[in-house]
Amino acid sequence: MLRRTLANVLCLTAVAVTVSAVPAAAASPAPPPTAITLPDGFQPEGIAIGDKPYAYFGSRVDGDIYRADLRTGTGATFSQGPGTASLGLKIDDGRLFVAGGAGGDARVIDLRTGTVLKSYQLRPPADGPFINDVVVTEDAAWFTDSRSLTLFKLPFGRHGKLPGAAVAVPLTGDIQLQTGNNANGISTTPDGRALIIVQSNTGFLFRVTTAGVTSRIDVGDTLVTNGDGLWLRGRDLYVVQNRLNQIAEIRLNRSGTAGSLTGTTTDASFDVPTTIAEFRGRFYLPNARFTTPPTPETTYNAVSVPIP
Repeated sequence: MLRRTLANVLCLTAVAVTVSAVPAAAASPAPPPTAITLPDGFQPEGIAIGDKPYAYFGSRVDGDIYRADLRTGTGATFSQGPGTASLGLKIDDGRLFVAGGAGGDARVIDLRTGTVLKSYQLRPPADGPFINDVVVTEDAAWFTDSRSLTLFKLPFGRHGKLPGAAVAVPLTGDIQLQTGNNANGISTTPDGRALIIVQSNTGFLFRVTTAGVTSRIDVGDTLVTNGDGLWLRGRDLYVVQNRLNQIAEIRLNRSGTAGSLTGTTTDASFDVPTTIAEFRGRFYLPNARFTTPPTPETTYNAVSVPIP
């Protein structure tokens, strides 16, 4: 009888151990927020996202850079602005390149510390510049000026060393200076051998050689009027048309000399989005709200949509 009881106890113990060894089902991670709240009165313009889940936004008011966690939507000021606007942003090699709008300047910020590594005066403010956007290639950072037929180049030295001064590259060829915003968003061609700019006021896209020679890209009758930020994925060029509240998708050939409209994306959450960046299958866009009078209390956000 004692042996049977002892055997039963051992059997029950083994069962208990077996049951307790089964792990509980892991809770599914919360989906990332589709909207990120930015500070009141911030007036966002540019956005940049690197390989980590953080988005950086530039303020048109004072140039502050705000960093938001894409997993939670929370954020804080990452780098204090110079008192003039921060517009187009791009990340490369642990650095954030910032276009300075009417300040006529550009600056490069250390992504680890938020400190300014170097500042450049591209054009004097008295000349009426509007340094609008930036793209980073293997050997340089390129900035557009929406008020002149000029690109500004920061040629990198050995190991990506920043130069002492920028180089002005006059735009020649097909592009003609018009009233309003001219060269705005900037990207590279799919083959990486040239640049692409959008002229906001005409809706034209131009292929630009590194010497500044422009040729209009043949996209048939398509115009991307109010074109702002550009984003290239493979051979697909996405053009944010700010006041139209949409993204145009254009399929390009490898050299970027021709393409065709393949679709447009719009969303009820768009409120004059300006620029675009991507992370893990989604596009993120700051709502500039140009049609809403700005005040210190005006609310702003950034929204995300699936990449089509």
